[in-house]
Amino acid sequence: MANEGGGVKRELQTRHLSMIALGGSIGTGLFVASGSAISTAGPGGAILAYAGIGIMVYFLMTSLGEMATFMPVSGSFSEYATRFVDPAVGFALGWNYWFNWAITLAVDVSTTAIVMHFWLPNVPGWIFSLGFLALIFLINIISVKSFGETEYWLSMVKVVTVLIFLAVGLLTIVGILGGGHAIGLRNYTIGDAPFHGGWTSALSVFVVAGFSFQGTELIGITAGESATPEKSIPKAIKQVFWRILLFYILAIAVIAAIIPYTSPNLLGASAQDVAISPFTLVFKRIGMAGAASVMNAVILTSVLSSANSGMYASTRMLWAMGGTGFAPRIFNKTNNRGVPLPALIVTTAVGALTFLTSIMGPSVYGLLVAASGLTGFIAWLGIALSYYRFRRAFIAQGHDLSELVYHAKWFPLGPILAGVMGIAVIVGQDLRSVTHFAWDRLLISYMSIPLFLVLYFYYKIKHKTHVIKLQDVDLSRHKE
Repeated sequence: MANEGGGVKRELQTRHLSMIALGGSIGTGLFVASGSAISTAGPGGAILAYAGIGIMVYFLMTSLGEMATFMPVSGSFSEYATRFVDPAVGFALGWNYWFNWAITLAVDVSTTAIVMHFWLPNVPGWIFSLGFLALIFLINIISVKSFGETEYWLSMVKVVTVLIFLAVGLLTIVGILGGGHAIGLRNYTIGDAPFHGGWTSALSVFVVAGFSFQGTELIGITAGESATPEKSIPKAIKQVFWRILLFYILAIAVIAAIIPYTSPNLLGASAQDVAISPFTLVFKRIGMAGAASVMNAVILTSVLSSANSGMYASTRMLWAMGGTGFAPRIFNKTNNRGVPLPALIVTTAVGALTFLTSIMGPSVYGLLVAASGLTGFIAWLGIALSYYRFRRAFIAQGHDLSELVYHAKWFPLGPILAGVMGIAVIVGQDLRSVTHFAWDRLLISYMSIPLFLVLYFYYKIKHKTHVIKLQDVDLSRHKE
């Protein structure tokens, strides 16, 4: 049984929103890839990069928070760009974001097979992947509350792991654990530390940090199903920003103090090798039995959390686009539990088909993953641009800032700075291929950009849209 759009239920509480944004950004980027970041740019370069991206994310989240409390809608980026900038931008942003998370869902379910092979190497990987995909589908089809509760507890595992790691790491640095010898901060000064590899290395780590922080924008998607968006969104934004920043920067500072950036164990760290996760290395240092197995379990929860968030985000974006006419109207239908069933089924099918290409045609799968690579950053740019236009239109139409429930700080510097940093990160995605004119790598690394432009110009030419004048921007508040 289904009904027309407007049937989503506002069941997400503040604790759900906080953990959803937190869970979307704390994952293998912190647990595994942070070691590679330290190895590439040294401890100082890694901390600087993550702090810089953290500041950028702060401005993005507060900008999104001001719009989301004023106008809480699912599929927020697409809706805000459509109303505040140009419908063609909203169309391109919406489809890009849906595509990004649908492909990310496939990447995550593929990764579950790699993680499970740590314990069960002889079981075919596709069994694990399809099993976990079915599990994620079931969680999301029950209700939005089941999604929120699942994400809350999966994220809680990650938060507890990071807190234990920080405590163990700090005690190791001062010599209470790990043999009784204080390490101090001497690893910050070996070789050419704290900064290693110059500005190109630092820029490349900015890109890694940017990917690690992606998922924080999920708080905008959840606004449409928040029970009290005007209260829960500002509180969630404040909590999430400081937690993420402290978790990432403190964790990297601890790792860099205990493991020198010259250590070969930090090189080439990836989600495929839990044994060289810096978290595993630090736990092993204090003699923790089964450290690799414990971290593998944590990484599995991270991957499942990302897949769960991806399923939710892509489904809601497709549902919202069905309501605006950017996608077929059937996708704006919900069942009697408020779940956008047609959008959920299609998103699951696309994720499953993409996953199957990894088995039947690795080259096609690789291209799909590459095509989705920069779409998260494009969404961030869309948020910055939409907010800049929203605030200017708000003032131009004679409104007073006191009418806003939540105020983002430092306008217009905030969105401008976030936009400039976002462009820098996109350009720095694969700077080597740009400087060396490696056209094959260049095409793969930056494939998301022409895809976005094709969508943008397709809609703009077909519907003859234009940038909306500030006086004509639609600021009427409405909820589904």
